[in-house]
Amino acid sequence: MFENSSGSVKVNVNAKEAMPKTEVVAKAKRKGFTAAEKLRILREVDACQGTGEMGALLRREGIYSSYLTTWRRQREAGELDGLVPRKRGPKPDPQAIELAKLRRENARLQERLQRAELIIDFQKKVAQMFGGTLETPDLDDPS
Repeated sequence: MFENSSGSVKVNVNAKEAMPKTEVVAKAKRKGFTAAEKLRILREVDACQGTGEMGALLRREGIYSSYLTTWRRQREAGELDGLVPRKRGPKPDPQAIELAKLRRENARLQERLQRAELIIDFQKKVAQMFGGTLETPDLDDPS
């Protein structure tokens, strides 16, 4: 846009065309296959006998031949167990999980113990107010 000597404003049409497009393109997502889908595709690949059948199958399913190699190895390792997708990232330490569980249980039991001690103290004070005493059971006495 600019102004000439006569005071009229002219719009530069070419300025819009020179600006780059700011459209955001969606990022492609990797397709995940379930164990059943992997087994189905492997069965179809094993059944392929003619020339070009396997290539047509791979194109139709949208997969690479390297997937087949990986899936076959997984199938040999254990039919459905090997074909289940694995979680990415570091694997949790079973000892750390057990330790966290025990710490939570310990905290819960400590809280219950504090509540029980409060109740016992309250019962002792009530008994003293009414002039009686509470007998404390002897835990070492088997009778």
